[in-house]
Amino acid sequence: MTTIAPLKDDSALRHDLGDAPEEKLAVALDFQTAREALDLVDRLEGSCRWMKVGLELYCASGNALIETLRNRGLEVFLDLKLHDIPNTVAGAIRSVANVGAGLLTLHAGGGEAMLRAAAKAATENPSSPRLLAVTVLTSMDAVQMQGVGLDVTPAQQVLRLARLAGECGIEGLVCSSEETTSLRHELGRKPFLVVPGIRPSGSEAGDQKRIATPADAIARGASMLVVGRPITQSRSPGDTARAILAEIAGKG
Repeated sequence: MTTIAPLKDDSALRHDLGDAPEEKLAVALDFQTAREALDLVDRLEGSCRWMKVGLELYCASGNALIETLRNRGLEVFLDLKLHDIPNTVAGAIRSVANVGAGLLTLHAGGGEAMLRAAAKAATENPSSPRLLAVTVLTSMDAVQMQGVGLDVTPAQQVLRLARLAGECGIEGLVCSSEETTSLRHELGRKPFLVVPGIRPSGSEAGDQKRIATPADAIARGASMLVVGRPITQSRSPGDTARAILAEIAGKG
């Protein structure tokens, strides 16, 4: 039986984050155009440091938007969820290594060969972003997992993929708040855990199945929270973001 190595210690990784609340919140810029995204950035009034650029926005605006965000003094979380054959994923990581992103996602479900190739490609360039392995999408529950042939609970699949990612040298994980406690119990304080599906009290769940409030997620051991619509659709995004940061500060 293969021995699964623990995930690497955060403190030794590139793009280390501090303990300030601003380092624990990423705003999801889920827009179709750079203009919309930058308008939201302006309305945040400097309250947030990390901006998450997903596939939709990246396909529309590319590296030019990342450069603009970096020139504004912001950090970029590039959420592309890479999932392809090992050589293609490794090549994609090399291609984005110097664009300035601090975080980059790929699917842990791509398997051992893909994950190892990704980790190797990232270590070849000191400017590469920290890799985050996506375990199970927060839009999926047990019923949807059964529909794709996975006869296990989301929590079981998350832990399985987390261990695989750690063995392959991936430096962080994306998981829901529901699995954070079990991952901390099994893997300790070392993994860098990014938790999407965050909804402040009173917010609608939308298409997310496994959600939590900011305070709950931090209390369970999340390293960074990703918040989208509660901020981006707020009448006052800056005030909403500051309220979430205050909640993080109270639980960090």
